[in-house]
Amino acid sequence: MFSPFKDDRGAPKALADITYADLEQLRDLEEGYVLEFKRSYSPTVAKKIPKIIASFANSSGGWLVIGIADDDRSLCPVPRLGADYSQMIGELCRRHVSPTPRFDVRFVTDPAAPDQGVIVVQVFEGDFPPYVADGVVDVREGSTSGPAVGSALVELYGKATRRRAEIAAFCHRSVFYAASDTPLFNLYMFRMGKRVSDTPTRDTINEHAQTMRAAFRRMGLACRVHHAHDSLIFSVPTRDDPRIPHSAIELFADESMKLSVPAILLTNAERERIVARFAFDDVKADDTERNPPQRATELRIMSSADTLARVTRMASILDRYVRGRTLAWQQYAVAYELENLAGVVLWSEEPSYLDYVRTRGPLFCATTDCLSRVRYLDDGAHDSFRARQFAGSHFFEACGLPLGSPDPTDSALVEALLRSAHGAAKP
Repeated sequence: MFSPFKDDRGAPKALADITYADLEQLRDLEEGYVLEFKRSYSPTVAKKIPKIIASFANSSGGWLVIGIADDDRSLCPVPRLGADYSQMIGELCRRHVSPTPRFDVRFVTDPAAPDQGVIVVQVFEGDFPPYVADGVVDVREGSTSGPAVGSALVELYGKATRRRAEIAAFCHRSVFYAASDTPLFNLYMFRMGKRVSDTPTRDTINEHAQTMRAAFRRMGLACRVHHAHDSLIFSVPTRDDPRIPHSAIELFADESMKLSVPAILLTNAERERIVARFAFDDVKADDTERNPPQRATELRIMSSADTLARVTRMASILDRYVRGRTLAWQQYAVAYELENLAGVVLWSEEPSYLDYVRTRGPLFCATTDCLSRVRYLDDGAHDSFRARQFAGSHFFEACGLPLGSPDPTDSALVEALLRSAHGAAKP
């Protein structure tokens, strides 16, 4: 994305790296399609901000700088307020723009006068336009904003449709497992706002790889790195066959990520003990040639504590990577999938689960279509998102325990199963 700020080598500067001295670079720039100046943060300007941000999001993104005169680009520092400008602008957009665009705000302080500075707003190109500000769809028209009409509206809706199709295509596993029926928990993290044309340099890719390796080390896990045609695969090796990972993270050039974690199934002896204890042979199946009866001894039973410990431990690596790269989860769309887990019984020795089984029967994934809906984290409702928490809670959701169930028994069971994963088998 365009940045009006450059470093000593002429490379674009990120918002977090801008200094007060960098504002001098704006003197040579004119307002235009991706840049707008405002002299002060007055009530009139505050009223226009949602429209300006929405127009940038509906176009190619852009920068709004408050504290720069729009006629001669001279510095006109605005006072530092008790309230945070980012919160104030965020609240303006939440009240006046739908859906909420993705943007960042920074107050760049004047080092000679810490009580004043300049507000810099970076607006990203929207993934799901049109963004409507007070009932109007605005787009950039030269150095101003104006209502979108005709073909412009069609193109905005087309962009959103293409983006949804791109995310749907991303949500498919590509990590190799020798057994085609390996039961997997997959977590998809699609980074928004990036385009295929944003090809990183080799140095950037190496930096990504170093950060991911460091995240594995922090979790006490070894990893092997495999270079794919458009990604890096970081896998935790198994002892018996170094070619086959038992858990893996696939990292793409735009920092989208896929997590694949095989479920831990109980051994034959453990399964037989549980089957005998709870008489699963009473479970009946269709008695036809097309659907022959499945006896309980053929059931696949998954360890809740061990599988969840593996899932959350690997998801913690994603959190460490995002923090190490100073990214924000709000840049991601997230979905999960249970693959080859249809009909696999969830098992735990947790007393509350044993009581649950006696009264309601065991939990299991009851559908062959196990891909969740996509959750878009840039809608302002996921400020405390963590991959580890998401993976753990939604793992049980996919096994039949709905999140936010009004039944207190369900909620208590989820909490008990989450606690049981602590100290369980590690990846």
